[in-house]
Amino acid sequence: MALPKYKMSRANTRTRRSTWKAKAAQTITCPNCGAPTLAHVACPSCGSYRGRVYREAIRSAHTK
Repeated sequence: MALPKYKMSRANTRTRRSTWKAKAAQTITCPNCGAPTLAHVACPSCGSYRGRVYREAIRSAHTK
């Protein structure tokens, strides 16, 4: 297994790690009910995906 030959400075370590960032999940508005949903996932409010209802809603539209 490879090991570092020299100590890496804090600046170089932090510069290298600065590119590893978590991105926020992309949300879209549901065309059926208008609630924000994840892309390519059935809507949690109304249960529809691409114009078809696949399941019952997990939570009702009136709960927060």
